[in-house]
Formats: sequence, C-alpha cells, structure tokens
Amino acid sequence: MIKYDCHLHTSFSSDSKTPPEVQIERAIELGMKGMCITDHMDREFPNLERSGMSFVFEPDEYFPKMQELKEKYKDRIDLLIGIELGLRNEPECRDRINEWYDELLGAYPFDFAIGSTHCLEFTDPYYSSPYWDDKDAKKGIRVYFEAVLENITRFNGYDSVGHLDYLIRYVPEHRLKADGRLYTINDIYDPREYFDILDEILKKLIDNGKALEINTAGLKYGLGYPHPHTTILKRYMELGGEMITIGSDGHRPEHLCYGFREAREMMESLGFKYQCVFKARKPVMYHIDDRA
Repeated sequence: MIKYDCHLHTSFSSDSKTPPEVQIERAIELGMKGMCITDHMDREFPNLERSGMSFVFEPDEYFPKMQELKEKYKDRIDLLIGIELGLRNEPECRDRINEWYDELLGAYPFDFAIGSTHCLEFTDPYYSSPYWDDKDAKKGIRVYFEAVLENITRFNGYDSVGHLDYLIRYVPEHRLKADGRLYTINDIYDPREYFDILDEILKKLIDNGKALEINTAGLKYGLGYPHPHTTILKRYMELGGEMITIGSDGHRPEHLCYGFREAREMMESLGFKYQCVFKARKPVMYHIDDRA
C-alpha cells in the first residue's frame, strides 16, 4: 500500500482552513504509517490583490507547532515536517527568491521540500488573464514546461518536483475552442508533443538525485490521471527514473489519500515498486506491495 501522504496542507497555507491536528487525526483514521505536512511558501506571490492570499507562513510559528505535534502523535503516526516552495523563473525576482529559499532551508530542519511552479510571467495561470491572453492551450502548456525546466536548473534546493503538469487544470474554456467546437483538455493535451522539454526535465531529476511527484489531485479534478500524466510517468521510468513521491495535495481532511488505490494500481502497471519518502532530506524507499 501507499504508506505516506507526502503533500498536504493545513491552516498554515493561505488556501486551507484545516488545523494541522485535523489532518493528522484523519491520516490516523485512514491507517497511514506516516504523513508529511507541506504548507505553501510562495515567496512574492504575484496575485495578492486578486486572491487576498499571500501563500507564505511564519517559520518561527510553524516549526514549534509541528514539533509539538510530532511529539504528541509519535506513538500513532510518523509526522514529517515539509514545505512546498513556489519556484519562479522571472529574471527580476528569481535569484532573490532562490537565495531566500536556500537560507530558509538551511535555517530549519525540514524533512522534505517540494519544488512547484505555480506562477510565471508574474501571474498564476489559474486566472485566465493575463497569462492566457496571448496563448492557445498548446503554447501555454509549452511555456509552462519551459519555466519548470528553468526553475529546476537554477534552483537545486528541492527534493521532488510537485505536480509537474499542474497548468493543465487551468486552461480556460475559450482556449479549448476550435473549428466551432469546444474540446476537453484531454482532447488537446498529449504529453508526447512536449517530450523535447519533458525529457530534459526528467533527465535532470534523475541525474541530480531528485524525485518526481505523483500528485493525485489530478484524479480529484476529474482528469482521469494524476499529475503528471501517466505518459510522463512511463517516460520517467523508461529514462531510468525510480524515485516517486506521492501526495494528495489535500487542503481538507476529506482529500487526504485521495485516489491512492488508483495511484498504486497505476504505479504497479508501469513497473514502479517503491514510494520515496524524504526524512531529514534523505530518501527512504517503501515497497507499495501490500504483502511487502
């Protein structure tokens, strides 16, 4: 089974109202061996006025709370302390943000750091404008993958790349229309069209000893597959990749471990045998076979 949920959020994240204790109790109820709380740290999030959310937390509050909970629940679940870093590629801010992240990771004993690309071109593509104003669906996806590649090239402080094709959730409807027809994202999105960039991303992860995340929120959003697409996961395996972290990206207790059974079946069908869990920034491999 999948023993750890290694991507989840609590009220330390701007987009979650769930107290950490509630997430922990839910994970225990589900019979999980462990969990890693990875609250958002999107330094200089560009859409503060539109969203009303800063996507940062105060580490001096976060760590004492998590360490208190780690001790409180130590006999019931293995609680790990993580973070989801929002990586950026804009020249005006990327070096400053990367330096700040390096200092943060050096100052606090995190178990795990996810590197995610949520924003580029000084906006979150969740908003249909301005990112999508001058791009059709395929161009928007390509520009996003290019940003991911640049981000993981310039910043090495992460352990696993989060929800690699996150952007496909947010392709606006008007960018799915063509020839008088409204297409679905699955009509438009074929990862093989981006293998020139994706191969560079995946090879860089493998060469640098980084992991690739299976983020089951894609199943929650009705895509029919996790993030990234199963075609990308298969390609990662073909290139020699083995380190897979797994997370629900749950912001509410009902989303913890969402789609984990489907994820395990998919992993087995692709030939992956282990879940990678980072502890003190070091990978630990757990077999996903129920009998192991």
